[in-house]
Amino acid sequence: MSIEAFYIILTGALVAASSALLGSFLVLRRMAMLGDAISHAVLPGIVIAFLISGHRESLSLLIGAAASGLLATFLIELLHRKARLQEDASIGISFTWLFAIGVLLISAYTGQVDLDQECVLYGEIAYVPLDQISFGGLWTGPRPVLISATLFVLTLAYIIISFKGLKLLSFNEDHAKSLGIRTQVWHFSFMAMVSLVTVLAFEIVGAILIVALLVVPAATAFLWTRSLVPMLILAVALGIAASAGGYYLALGLNGSIAGAMVSVAGIFLAITVLLKVLVRKKA
Repeated sequence: MSIEAFYIILTGALVAASSALLGSFLVLRRMAMLGDAISHAVLPGIVIAFLISGHRESLSLLIGAAASGLLATFLIELLHRKARLQEDASIGISFTWLFAIGVLLISAYTGQVDLDQECVLYGEIAYVPLDQISFGGLWTGPRPVLISATLFVLTLAYIIISFKGLKLLSFNEDHAKSLGIRTQVWHFSFMAMVSLVTVLAFEIVGAILIVALLVVPAATAFLWTRSLVPMLILAVALGIAASAGGYYLALGLNGSIAGAMVSVAGIFLAITVLLKVLVRKKA
């Protein structure tokens, strides 16, 4: 295995692990498309950050994107809790409205500037080995690997610290409230974590891959077990396997690495569904 291949697989595996941990709770809470919503809702934040800063430097755009992602989660919560709309309707309304505002801002204020969200922020995992970083002249490796590793550590620490609250919130929110647990605090902290991971990860691996990694491994694990800890472990393992398998599939086909990783994750899900159907028929 070449060093470039190692960096790509390692980055995919780290992002997959972070996504699977959070995605498991998204699946349990029936909010699986939140990652997709955030990936669209960040557009106005990108444009506003560009208009304020006057350049396309990655950090300023990421800050704008993160702020817009958090705004999207706040709007979803506002519509769901206060206006009594269903969660899926709240997600659909919030991200389409914010995305439309972003498109309007681009057409009105950046018509002569190359500020397409696909080329400005959305990443491509194949470019991971090219983005090298050093501190004080000391080479430390690709920047995406360091960001992905930091995200994984933060996500794992958050899950460990918040495990009891997230578990009660996911399975029985009313019971959690009766115990005096501040469910809104846990909810907003979780939404903020999902926003952070989604925004930072799709700058590295691409929007399609991060959305898929948030949903597909967790959904596959959910079909195998109804116990939370095994589900988390299995989802992480499936995400890592999809990253490694997808890289070699793309290498063999000379195709998109992100597309191949999503395809392998989808194959795992398809095999699971097929096995479930066959078992039910025999029963």
